[in-house]
Amino acid sequence: MINQQNAKTEIFSDTKPASIRLWHWLSFLFFLASITTVIFASTLFTIKSNIPMVQEQVQQKGGSVTEKQAFGVAHEYSDKLWTLHKFIGYGLSFLLLWRIVAEVTINKEKKVGPRIRAALSYPVGTTDRKHNLFVQYGYLIFYAMFIVMAITGLIQAFEDVKWLDPVHNLAKNIHSIVQYGLYAYMITHIIGVIRADLTKYGGIISRMINGNAK
Repeated sequence: MINQQNAKTEIFSDTKPASIRLWHWLSFLFFLASITTVIFASTLFTIKSNIPMVQEQVQQKGGSVTEKQAFGVAHEYSDKLWTLHKFIGYGLSFLLLWRIVAEVTINKEKKVGPRIRAALSYPVGTTDRKHNLFVQYGYLIFYAMFIVMAITGLIQAFEDVKWLDPVHNLAKNIHSIVQYGLYAYMITHIIGVIRADLTKYGGIISRMINGNAK
């Protein structure tokens, strides 16, 4: 059994490869952009809520528009946001592929499996063991949700592919549900990292930015 301090250093204080650090921040930006489009498309740019606005704006300019015509205009704005969301999804799918390739090519001790085994090296029942396993298994759950979101999102993106028709609605429902799991993980992850950086695992954020603790 390895020393607990050494295990802690190996799991939380090691320097991440540059490819992983770049992937991490690009993924953060793409997820943030994706979530932003969902929020706007589901609130300010919903079709139903914008129909009266379109009619009102046209009337103020001295024209008139039927509800059906206003629906077409409002629908166009909504479509543009969801199209943007789709292209962001393509980017996230590429990033997922990048992460899978990186997991295969990085040093063995940096991979998820060895890091879980390092966490298991703690004495049974200790707080550190529970904490480290919680973090490492949390990563596995995140990647599993990421894969599900990518697959179901791509199924919806390629809606014109006929052989995908039977699973289109199922993919849409799964995509809509799993997104909340991803949101919960991201919030938990951000809070946990900030808390860890301010306590006994100082330097985590710095290492994810420039590879150094300072």
